[in-house]
Amino acid sequence: MPIAILDPFSGISGDMTLGALVAVGLDPDWLRALPERLGLEGVGVRIADVQRAGIGCVKVDFDIPPQPHGRHLRHIRELVARSAAPDSVKARADAAFTAIAEQEAAIHGTTVERVHLHEVGAVDAILDVVGAVWGFERLGVSRVYCGPISLGDGFVDAAHGRLPVPAPATLRLLEGLRVRPGPADSGELVTPTGAALVRVLASGPMAGEYVPLRSGFGAGTREFEGRPNALRITLAEAAGAGGLAVEQLVQLACDLDDITGEYLAGAADRLREGGALDVVVIPTVMKKGRPGFRLEVLAAPASADTLERVMLAETTTLGVRRSVVERHAVPREERVVEVAGHAVRVKVAVLADGTRQVKPEYEDVRRVALATARTLRTIFQEAAARAAEA
Repeated sequence: MPIAILDPFSGISGDMTLGALVAVGLDPDWLRALPERLGLEGVGVRIADVQRAGIGCVKVDFDIPPQPHGRHLRHIRELVARSAAPDSVKARADAAFTAIAEQEAAIHGTTVERVHLHEVGAVDAILDVVGAVWGFERLGVSRVYCGPISLGDGFVDAAHGRLPVPAPATLRLLEGLRVRPGPADSGELVTPTGAALVRVLASGPMAGEYVPLRSGFGAGTREFEGRPNALRITLAEAAGAGGLAVEQLVQLACDLDDITGEYLAGAADRLREGGALDVVVIPTVMKKGRPGFRLEVLAAPASADTLERVMLAETTTLGVRRSVVERHAVPREERVVEVAGHAVRVKVAVLADGTRQVKPEYEDVRRVALATARTLRTIFQEAAARAAEA
């Protein structure tokens, strides 16, 4: 399955991402039907081929009837939950909106439940987030990587007044990512929506070699003299040793000798829910012979700061060790098969010799087994067989 590499040399926004996805193969008719799938009546989608500094790009715009001026997070969640999007898309879209709400709440001194999302609660922003997350999935992208992000400069007018670029919430969303100022006289190049998409989708910068398969540009609204205002997406095959994908990840670790097993298990669950790639608890012996645990968390660079805060808040540790690690991963994808009328997610990995390994998601297997009064093993075997045939 292909990987996707974002090249935000002129920043990133939701509409630029959608345009670039269309440029690399996302079906335009599918995108035009997206508002209906989200239950957003009367919204039109315009997709056009345009030029930005002589480079052919795809521009996506939405024609939107009068709408509420922003929404609370719960309203956005209800809208997405009612949609026809796959569960994996709903989960990542929710993570993006939650990340924005958390940063807005922190800046304005309120709670996630009370914060009013102005620009990001608008219909076009909702379509941008859900459409981008869903679009990568429809293209079969297994991993998303992102190069350095150009921030722009100057000031931007927002609902709360004139703000420096990048806007406060945008900058918080970019924590842990590689960014650079400028180019000069650009204004705002990164929107909160664009920053949130990178945070929830990207696994850090591309490490190692890759084979480009297809590339395309999504146009920004403004035009600059002498340089393209666009986002480039490259679909590629990773070219690591033995066909493995090479990723730069962050490992977080702490040792604990004064926490009960129940609270440690709860902390591990919170970390997994927060986007940890892996969470491991290892029994160990600490000073003075006291029994303890080592908590190790594997995270994408963009998620490391958030997960570190969870470790400090949910455990008794007073410090977290951090190191950069390189992971060589077998290419894999997630498929959804139907068993007894229920959807089951299945991970499919392709080994170096071309053989495939399939593993149905336990929670889905358990849910279907309970609903159908069949055994876990039966559901597992049927889901694995259907995924292998696909």
